[in-house]
Amino acid sequence: MKNRLEEIRKQRGVTQEELATQLEVSRQTIGSLENGRYNPSIILAFKIARYFNMSIEELFIYDEESS
Repeated sequence: MKNRLEEIRKQRGVTQEELATQLEVSRQTIGSLENGRYNPSIILAFKIARYFNMSIEELFIYDEESS
């Protein structure tokens, strides 16, 4: 699954550390999400979308071919 997390986070001027603190995860988790090494749980995906006031579909792009 692809995502726009890094792009959106930088546009909003939020550091990985700040986002991690707000979502109650580690900074390493945010880095792994941004680099595509980790797909979030549905709960974490909702928390991220809610934090940025966006829909999950605006942040995460499901690509059937790469699954």
